[in-house]
Amino acid sequence: MSNITILDGGMGQELIARAPEGPTPLWATQVMIDHPDIVRDIHDDYFLAGADIAIANTYAVLRDRLQNNGIAEQFEALHQKGREIACAARDAFGAGQVASSLGPLGASYRPDLAPPVAECAAAYAEIIALHDAHVDLHLIETASGLQLAEGALAGCVDAQKPVWIGLSVDDKDGTLLRSGEALEDALPLLDKYDPAAVLINCSTPEAVSKALPIIAAHGLRFGAYANGFTKISDAFKVVNQTVDTLTARTDLGPEAYAECAEHWVEMGATIIGGCCEVGPAHIAELKRRLK
Repeated sequence: MSNITILDGGMGQELIARAPEGPTPLWATQVMIDHPDIVRDIHDDYFLAGADIAIANTYAVLRDRLQNNGIAEQFEALHQKGREIACAARDAFGAGQVASSLGPLGASYRPDLAPPVAECAAAYAEIIALHDAHVDLHLIETASGLQLAEGALAGCVDAQKPVWIGLSVDDKDGTLLRSGEALEDALPLLDKYDPAAVLINCSTPEAVSKALPIIAAHGLRFGAYANGFTKISDAFKVVNQTVDTLTARTDLGPEAYAECAEHWVEMGATIIGGCCEVGPAHIAELKRRLK
């Protein structure tokens, strides 16, 4: 399976697990401000485990989130810090790539809070301009509705590096985006904007398995990186909530997760990684089985 690309695993939950303080509404961004060495350690661990791509810790470095927490003036500096830490880990390892992370505007799993397409596009274009000369690719993550997905893709049209998009689906019905819109309705956006790859991310493995045949039929390179939460609770969907309102599964260790991934590869997926609650041990098992 030499054609498989292995993404790293979750950053945010690893940071929370390793940081001495409890989670805050700024989540992984706050840990990067206070303990950048921990971010570097996690990137190092993922490369050592077998990841081909490090996703920079810029998922939540968005103007709306920083504004809500009173640090909007740090926007550019935090993007630079997240990127430079990931690139330093790649360079020290001597192989691999770095992807910028473009998280969802508004809040994760809240597609109803996404701004209009043009506003989304402007916000993401600003991020692309900060990273394009320095990273190997751009990764739109956890796009949970069509409006946000289109806004993000539209914001990437001037990118010189490849653009991948991760769509997040309903945990109970993987044929639907978290917005309730049909996943199939995202396919015309792929035709219009032609990203280099499409993935299903930050959904349960079971939902991913239902979603992949839909995107596989489109013909683009595709893949998946699932999360290890029991579900995305309503309590977490409140803006500025902390991740301790979510519960990790106890039945999704490295071997169980890798079995799911093997099923995705059988479907034709060639990009495999992990999202929240999927750590270095999971990535090591993916490397052992898939490469």
